[in-house]
Amino acid sequence: MDNQPYNSLHGITLKAIVTELEAYYGFETLGKQININCFTKDPSIKSSLKFLRKTPWAREKVEQLYIKNKHRLSNIPVPLQDA
Repeated sequence: MDNQPYNSLHGITLKAIVTELEAYYGFETLGKQININCFTKDPSIKSSLKFLRKTPWAREKVEQLYIKNKHRLSNIPVPLQDA
């Protein structure tokens, strides 16, 4: 069994992270917080996930923003979408 007690992102998918950040901030503010094209040029969850999965430095920035604001994000409802 993979036990990661000190990994604050353990069990949280990238899709959940991006969806929660977008729901809280919106893409415009996300693009100001983290200046990457997937948030500023015709943004969508799908295109953002595709870019972040291929770009470790950008994914790390998104994950750090999520960790930094996790206490705020946990209180917002996330709409359910078909995968």
